[in-house]
Amino acid sequence: MSVPHEALDFERPGIFRRIQPRDWAYIALTIAVGLIAFWQYGHMMDRYDTGGLILAVGLSAWMGWFWRPWQAFSIIVGVLALFGIWMYGDDLARGSTNFWLNYVGSGQAGVMWMSVFLYLSTVAYITGLFSRSDFPTRVGGAFAWIGAGAGLMALLVRWREIYLTDPTWGYIPVANLYEVFILLAALTTLMYLYYESRTGQRTMGAFVMLVIAASVTFLLWYMWDRQAHEIEPLVPALNSWWMKIHVPTNFVGYGGFAIAAMLGVAYLVKHRLERTRPDAALTQRIPSKEALDSVMYKAIAIGFAFFTIATVLGAMWAAEAWGGYWTWDPKETWSLILWLTYAAWLHMRFTKGWRGPVMAWWAIIGLFVTTFTFLGVNMFLSGLHSYGEL
Repeated sequence: MSVPHEALDFERPGIFRRIQPRDWAYIALTIAVGLIAFWQYGHMMDRYDTGGLILAVGLSAWMGWFWRPWQAFSIIVGVLALFGIWMYGDDLARGSTNFWLNYVGSGQAGVMWMSVFLYLSTVAYITGLFSRSDFPTRVGGAFAWIGAGAGLMALLVRWREIYLTDPTWGYIPVANLYEVFILLAALTTLMYLYYESRTGQRTMGAFVMLVIAASVTFLLWYMWDRQAHEIEPLVPALNSWWMKIHVPTNFVGYGGFAIAAMLGVAYLVKHRLERTRPDAALTQRIPSKEALDSVMYKAIAIGFAFFTIATVLGAMWAAEAWGGYWTWDPKETWSLILWLTYAAWLHMRFTKGWRGPVMAWWAIIGLFVTTFTFLGVNMFLSGLHSYGEL
């Protein structure tokens, strides 16, 4: 399915002239929520927590203007999370006796709903790829929104559950593989939905959702096999405010790389079908190679930017925790290899104008490097990051 070249360009919001009344209302609501949070919990926050709150409010307000679907999504997720927190009160035991918490609104229940809807989304997108109707892909998109919302709600409620388990813990829920895989699935899904909304190429989901479904499968295995959903004290090495910004930033990078790799798969499939079955319905349903190449490039560019920021933040955290910015720890070494992999990809595209199957294969190989950096180092190597072992 080909698209005009101009359709590949994402909408570029203007400055203040394009802010609509509903945007101002959302910005005002976001600021009000931030002020209420500070009024309620400011006495428990240090200057870094306060800065984090200001950053979160600013980012959410900007997201609501830049990508308007974020407005309704964030409000719904926030309301559901606050309802779950309110239902808990000060008694963690209510999670097993209260109907809403037990089946819908607790951290663990939210993860299960996230898993269900992301699996359903994957099936719907794949069905849409082989269908002549856009209805299955629209359903897949709706399921993806619900799944991402359930995952973010689960993390927010789990944050409260950590406090209720032991008020002295209270860490942000991105401290172990269970929690970061929830974050990875939700963030990658939202990133994909952004690209889909900007390009209108819904059948990309048949490829991208496969890697998200794979991450959900690992999450469920890890939860059931290792009982990873149980709340435990924070590892001392992670007891730092740096974790609150380093980890989420890192996983935006991972999400971008995962999306690019699966679009690389779609590109190669399209390239093959155009040569062997150019008139087949499936060939026409897969987005054009130009569209896939454009989104693949944007996903890598965004992922690389965030991964670079995360690497710098990690170095600053290392200097504070271990007395040096860089120690050639296996995790650091493989992070450098990963950074160089995508730096070279972008360099060859910018300076040499490389396109086509070579870049698609490069993006796919990059996902394997990403996976080893994220999981393989923890499984097979040891070092200062050994607290992340499976």
